[in-house]
Amino acid sequence: MVEYKKHFDLEDRTYEFAKRCRDFVKKLPKKLTNFEYCKQLIRSSGSVAGNYIEANERLSKKDFLLRIKICRKESKESRLWLKLCEVDGDSFLIEEREKLIQEAYELTKIFSAVIEKNSQPA
Repeated sequence: MVEYKKHFDLEDRTYEFAKRCRDFVKKLPKKLTNFEYCKQLIRSSGSVAGNYIEANERLSKKDFLLRIKICRKESKESRLWLKLCEVDGDSFLIEEREKLIQEAYELTKIFSAVIEKNSQPA
């Protein structure tokens, strides 16, 4: 599992997640099912990073919450696509997939906490 510094920037973390998903996809067996799942994984993992940047450039609190909710949705979706990718028993790919699934889960939890904190009345 990747160790993150205590003050790790979430923008950097989401970027790294998208980049690691891209690198993972490049190593997968070339199968028709993987082709479709990988396209979806690239979109959803990139959307996590892109929407987090958008959230930081928010126009309002409502806009911020909407973008963070999209980040949470896309990180959950990324977990699905990762689970569906066929790795054909390759131990390196199995391990990398599990690390990415764990990171997507952690990002989902982080975004859920941000939503909860920011949804409470002031």
